[in-house]
Amino acid sequence: MPITVDIDVMLAKRKMSVGELAERVGITPANLAVLKNGRAKAVRFTTLAALCEVLECQPGDLLRWETDGERETSRTGAGTGASGAS
Repeated sequence: MPITVDIDVMLAKRKMSVGELAERVGITPANLAVLKNGRAKAVRFTTLAALCEVLECQPGDLLRWETDGERETSRTGAGTGASGAS
């Protein structure tokens, strides 16, 4: 899927653990891990809104669309490693 989830980036910026975020959002750490690792097929808007509220960010800070070529480059570490630059 060409949607990349950047929850880990926001967690690092906010110096927050996955467990703390899960507790504050009201979801299980396992469900947050599924979302964070890009294995989720969907996300409820209420969950996305809660994530944004707790992390004090916008949905676009958590979700990003990439082409297949960008995804392959970021997985293999080839190129500059910068994503979303166009």
